[in-house]
Amino acid sequence: MAVKDPTAVERANLLNMAKLSIKGLIESALSFGRTLDSDYPPLQQFFVVMEHCLKHGLKVKKSFLSYNKTIWGPLELVEKLYPEAEEIAASVRDLPGLKTPLGRARAWLRLALMQKKMADYLRYLIIQRDLLSEFYEYHALMMEEEGAVIVGLLVGLNVIDANLCVKGEDLDSQVGVIDFSMYLKNEEDIGGKERNVQIAAILDQKNYVEELNRQLNSTVSSLHARVDSLEKSNTKLIEELAIAKNNIIKLQEENHQLRSENTLILMKTQHHIEVTKVDVDAELQTYKHSRQGLDEMYNEARRQLREESQLRQKVEICGGERSSTVGPAVSYDRENELMVQVSMKHEIELAMKLLEKDIHEKQDTLIGLRQQLDEVKAINIEMYQKLQVSEDAMKEKNEIIGRLEDKTNQITATMKQLEQRLQQAEKVQMEAENEDEKFKQECISKSESLQKEISQKEKQLVQLETDLKIEKEWRQTLEDDLQREKATSFHLRVETQQIICLKKEFLKLQDKNRQLKKMCHDQEEALQELACKLSESKLKIEDIKEANKALQGQVWLKDKEATHCKLCEKEFSLSKRKHHCRNCGEIFCNACSDNELPLPSSPKPVRVCDSCHAFLIQRCSSNMP
Repeated sequence: MAVKDPTAVERANLLNMAKLSIKGLIESALSFGRTLDSDYPPLQQFFVVMEHCLKHGLKVKKSFLSYNKTIWGPLELVEKLYPEAEEIAASVRDLPGLKTPLGRARAWLRLALMQKKMADYLRYLIIQRDLLSEFYEYHALMMEEEGAVIVGLLVGLNVIDANLCVKGEDLDSQVGVIDFSMYLKNEEDIGGKERNVQIAAILDQKNYVEELNRQLNSTVSSLHARVDSLEKSNTKLIEELAIAKNNIIKLQEENHQLRSENTLILMKTQHHIEVTKVDVDAELQTYKHSRQGLDEMYNEARRQLREESQLRQKVEICGGERSSTVGPAVSYDRENELMVQVSMKHEIELAMKLLEKDIHEKQDTLIGLRQQLDEVKAINIEMYQKLQVSEDAMKEKNEIIGRLEDKTNQITATMKQLEQRLQQAEKVQMEAENEDEKFKQECISKSESLQKEISQKEKQLVQLETDLKIEKEWRQTLEDDLQREKATSFHLRVETQQIICLKKEFLKLQDKNRQLKKMCHDQEEALQELACKLSESKLKIEDIKEANKALQGQVWLKDKEATHCKLCEKEFSLSKRKHHCRNCGEIFCNACSDNELPLPSSPKPVRVCDSCHAFLIQRCSSNMP
């Protein structure tokens, strides 16, 4: 026989295990009908099998301290070959609880399964054989065709939805051992599946009740949050309303102050204008009176000048005529009069100059008064403009006050609406609380009943586990019995070969018997002498014939066909074992087949049943002389 390569055998075994794990995971996940979590046993076994497949044929890398052999190196290589895998690698490196490369590799496998891209990532990795040769030996599973087959099988996992929590698991210290008991099926799996279906249905009901309770709690919390937000908005609106009222009061006070200031400014300006008007009128009247007096004085002086000029002309005319007649006394009087008139003239000129000075001074005062009037007018204009600005500001403030009043009205309306809504919300909250209490009571009663059922189911599970342990022990004993039966079957085959040889010898003996019969007819005298020997030989021949007949009529009953002992009809079990009778081939218990006798097929004493034992002993006693 050709010796098989042990690495090829390992690859074949790993491929078969991968097929079984992937097939079992898909079937169980489809029958489960929900999103898988980290505690799902077929999923855990799948990761263990994948870890063994990736570890097969890894090269051992020497480091400074020790030898390193991990699958994180080739998985980290996927990041360079497939850009979409950068996110997984970065998230695996950022996980705080992972300290070893093996833990990172396990987290990478779980994230790739959740993304449904494990087959794509590993396909890109298998294509690059030259890069994989740095991490794997040439006979490794990932370097051979079995790796491509496993990658093709992984495509079927895209129908599975998994939600795995990588942060909470201790991926560094997990022990990856394949549990073969999941893939061994027995006759009682159907009942176990039905129990599992019932337990799953109970767990589904429990999850449904918990989900309803969570939804109700979330609705109650949302209602509480809405009530709190409404209360906060109500307090904010009340504060804004108080601030608006304070602003309105301040604006009204400022408006009142501005109006009082405006009235004071108007009173002061009007009083100042009246005083200035009185002063201007008095100055105008004094100016008019002084002007009239000056005009009268000027007219009188001119009239006197005219009269003097006329008198001088007359005096000159008369002087020429009477110079001779009038003496020096008259001339002296005239000179005096002239001197008086000249002095009068000088006085008049001085008065005129004084009047002109007074007129200039009055004009200067008038100019100053006009400037003061202009300044008063400018002040009045400024005050009028300020008054208009203040009136505009008052209008704007009145408009703002009107808007604020409208806003306050709106706020009061919204406050009323909010109060109504709050009352409705409180009513709804009270109703929801009542319903929640009722539902909580119902949930508590249901949960108690479910807990009772779960406790019962747990007890049943414990019993089932004990039964399963017993069945495993029974299966182990059956396997041991099977090995023993295989050994006995091997011995029986040897015995059958011996029986075939005996049949050939028996045929030869028959030929010899025929020859002896012929010789008997020929030599009757010699046979008489050897009668004793012939009788013995005849007895042997009869025994051989009976053994041949027994062998021809014997049927070796199979183990599966017998469930009860043929004599006592008791059922076989672990304590009551099955035994074949070597004479009739039937199956008996130990109590009914504890006899041993030598048979024609075997010279040594072998096991026979009670009926065959009695029959053989009776026959031997009848054959005895």
